[in-house]
Amino acid sequence: MSRMEDKVFNCEKELTLGIIGGKWKMLILWHLGKEGTKRFGELKALMPGITQRMLVNQLRELEEDLIVKRVVYPVVPPKVEYSLTKEGESLMPILDSMYNWGKNYIETVLDSPPEIREINTN
Repeated sequence: MSRMEDKVFNCEKELTLGIIGGKWKMLILWHLGKEGTKRFGELKALMPGITQRMLVNQLRELEEDLIVKRVVYPVVPPKVEYSLTKEGESLMPILDSMYNWGKNYIETVLDSPPEIREINTN
């Protein structure tokens, strides 16, 4: 059961942001979507600023929302892998669009001289 089922949303956009919003979830999804299945330690190494507790919490929420799949292998030491579900994979075009928008924004707004920025905002 998704943790979103009992919540009330004003629109579908609010639901989407409730699932993927926050500082780390989109980065987790990006790495799993672009690089494939990862172990916990691999994900942590890809995001140097995230704490172990935060990564655990974010992965649990994404798993509860049926966006990320967690597979535990019965070996010693324990081996756990994370990957995107079909619902998670369906978010990749959105994340690709957000990446492209951000890249374009950097190039046209943040990297341009102040006088060009004024022209672009008018």
